[in-house]
Amino acid sequence: MQIAVLGIDLGKNSCSLVGLDASGTVIKRRRIRPENIPPFTELMPACVVAMEACCGAHHLGRVLAAQGHTVRLMSPEYVRPYVKAQKNDDRDAEAIAEAASRPTMRFVELKSEAQLDMQTLHRARDRLVGERTALINQLRAILLERGVTVAQGRHKLERILRRCSTPVPIARSVHGCAG
Repeated sequence: MQIAVLGIDLGKNSCSLVGLDASGTVIKRRRIRPENIPPFTELMPACVVAMEACCGAHHLGRVLAAQGHTVRLMSPEYVRPYVKAQKNDDRDAEAIAEAASRPTMRFVELKSEAQLDMQTLHRARDRLVGERTALINQLRAILLERGVTVAQGRHKLERILRRCSTPVPIARSVHGCAG
């Protein structure tokens, strides 16, 4: 029997593979190390390879697509309803394969390395902006404990800090530092 859909549950150290035939019957189950997946699939005839869109899925997807397989990535939330009984890696791989065979399933586009790099830059920038905002709010709270009220916004805090860059007497004005 030929595998029509190969479901792969990716893991850091081991992956579970489940192969379904055209009728949806499980014909292969295997646990394999991630680095051994490309050599394993290279020997197979072209089929649909399904994975959850998670860490490493886009890289492996590009490798498998280059081998001639049709790669389908799915959001884990769409796979969850297909897990039977208690959750484990083998059942997850079977659920992934079953979900990929559904005609109404929504798939995630395979991203190129350039797209992933751009996404990484945007996420890093968002994190930096979030951390900067948290620090500004913490500084505003510390200044408020000392009687200095600073309006929201980075520029308003910078203006107050420039005015307060010299030692300030204990008595402060309503708008911040005296002087």
